[in-house]
Amino acid sequence: MSALYETHRIDWEGIALSINWCPVWLGKDAYYSIAHLELVADNRTRLPVTETGYRSHFVPREDVEALGGPVSYARAWLDDAAKSPEWQAHKSASRQLSLF
Repeated sequence: MSALYETHRIDWEGIALSINWCPVWLGKDAYYSIAHLELVADNRTRLPVTETGYRSHFVPREDVEALGGPVSYARAWLDDAAKSPEWQAHKSASRQLSLF
């Protein structure tokens, strides 16, 4: 039996991405409620949680539900990671035009 995913499309700071969410990745009869969340940026654009534009994340289902579901969880995760000096430097560099 394969896991069932739902897909949500969002725009985060001008980056279009899909959030693929499987709340019962281990199956409904599993002892632990491990869920699977995937972030996939269009054109594999870099995100603050991944340089490749793809991130697979296993997480307790309750953690995602506590933040209001997969979309709210993903936005909170991206917003928090975007505070890092590395992401701020990336944003700054991508705004500047390069002559070379």
